[in-house]
Amino acid sequence: MSISEELARLQELYHRGALTDAEFSLAKARLLDRPACVTPGTAGSAINGLRRSRSDRWIGGVCGGLARSTGIESWAWRLIFVLLIFFGGFSLLPYLLMWIFVPNE
Repeated sequence: MSISEELARLQELYHRGALTDAEFSLAKARLLDRPACVTPGTAGSAINGLRRSRSDRWIGGVCGGLARSTGIESWAWRLIFVLLIFFGGFSLLPYLLMWIFVPNE
């Protein structure tokens, strides 16, 4: 769905009374602030939406953020990272890089 179609849909919802003034303004601002190359449901939107969790964290919040972004439980991400560390230490560098470069919520 293009941005103009989404704006038209928002306006239609607003005129029907399904959205309040504040909700309409917020939704419109979010829609217009989104980069044009990132559409919902694509890999680009998942990567750009990745944030480290502040509430679901043991060390850096990386697994909690991945859980929110992918829909896979955070314990499963923790298990994957730990297993990969035992099998050659492969996941240690990606975890550290995500801890450094992925912003907090």
